[in-house]
Amino acid sequence: MIGESKILTTLRSAIQKSEAEQTEAVFVGKNSGLTRYANSYIHQNVAESNGTIFFRSAVDGKVGVASTNSFRQESLLRAMRNSFEIARFQPPNPDFKGFPKPAKFKKTNTFFEPTAKYTPKQRAEVIRKICKEADKHKVTVAGAFSTSSSEVAVVNTNGIAVYQPLTAASINLVAMSDSSSGFASGLSRRVVKIPFAAITETAIKKCLDSQNPLELEPGKYDVILEPEAIAEIMNWMTYIGFGAKPYLENTSFMSKKIGKKAMGPDISIYDEGANASGLAMPFDFEGVPKKKVFLIKKGLIGGPVFDSLYASKNKSRSTGHAMPPGGSEGPLAGNIFIAAGKKSRESLLSSVKNGILVTRFHYINGLLNTTKTVMTGMTRDGTFRIKNGKIVGAVKNLRFTESINKAFCRVGGISRETNLVANWWDDLGCCSSPSVYIKRFNFSGKTEF
Repeated sequence: MIGESKILTTLRSAIQKSEAEQTEAVFVGKNSGLTRYANSYIHQNVAESNGTIFFRSAVDGKVGVASTNSFRQESLLRAMRNSFEIARFQPPNPDFKGFPKPAKFKKTNTFFEPTAKYTPKQRAEVIRKICKEADKHKVTVAGAFSTSSSEVAVVNTNGIAVYQPLTAASINLVAMSDSSSGFASGLSRRVVKIPFAAITETAIKKCLDSQNPLELEPGKYDVILEPEAIAEIMNWMTYIGFGAKPYLENTSFMSKKIGKKAMGPDISIYDEGANASGLAMPFDFEGVPKKKVFLIKKGLIGGPVFDSLYASKNKSRSTGHAMPPGGSEGPLAGNIFIAAGKKSRESLLSSVKNGILVTRFHYINGLLNTTKTVMTGMTRDGTFRIKNGKIVGAVKNLRFTESINKAFCRVGGISRETNLVANWWDDLGCCSSPSVYIKRFNFSGKTEF
């Protein structure tokens, strides 16, 4: 960790030497450790320490981006000059109205010393206990356990100078037998809050309960989608629908439909960067405070998330969802919450007379029809048959093809318990999700395993 004072002082010093009309510097640094295990033993332990500094220079409405991973003054100045030269040869962007100006944001504690100081030996001890428990049940385990500390800072010539330290810890666990597998995971900025024993128990139980699965014909079934399955769907919804870029390009289900019904009245989905029960981050990569944004409110479309450029295109205001400079995906939701329901997971299960429980999905393709949120993907690591409110055995994995919006119009219940699941954006985002009971979910294919 370099620290707030040195990072902000160094970046301020650099941008003061810029030839551009406006200049922005973004620092993203990370120290991470990762322990991988397979066949019930550790096979890899890696550590990485790196920092990237992005510069954006603006000249006559033209913007250039360059970066370096050296924090030396000469490297910073070289990268900044490169961004200036790149800007000079860009076409003008009529939507660029300048970099943001300072604004107050809620202070949020996102850094926890025990996580930052967690050692490879401590990670190994956690995995040793997992492997020991797996041996008792004659199953093997595989997965990864990571801990990290990060720093994010944004400085620009309009007066923004913000800094946030972060920590994160995550583990995923697959328990396997000759004919089955079970999955569980954990995520928190505080490693001491991850319930390793419960995660181990869940994965092993799912593995044991899903042995010798039976074949089930494709068709429409009532389903309970557990948090991992919901979170994987939300990753795709974030990418194809919740951001301003697809919204303005008319490829999002939200496009020209603000305020209209998209899902059932029990469904509310929102992004809240300052909510510490997720992976909180109080500002975005432009230094703009993150606002709470209702993407879906009681089934109605609330609206997408914006950064400053896309807000300008839309003649609106940034919601504080800019990604690191140079990306092409536009603003993205990061700290997503699906509003919990009132039922326990047990009562949710008991309400299903004839259906399927899905632990998680993989290989989802969300690009089939983005305006109708049609996706396809496979079940994985624990797919179970439900009869008269009880799990009666395992079934072989199935392929689904379904409009997520239409599926979420057929909600039969939502659990009050939620799980935190990592998203695609690593330790900068997550999805807090309950289990969701959906009626007549469409499974379009079957597998041999």
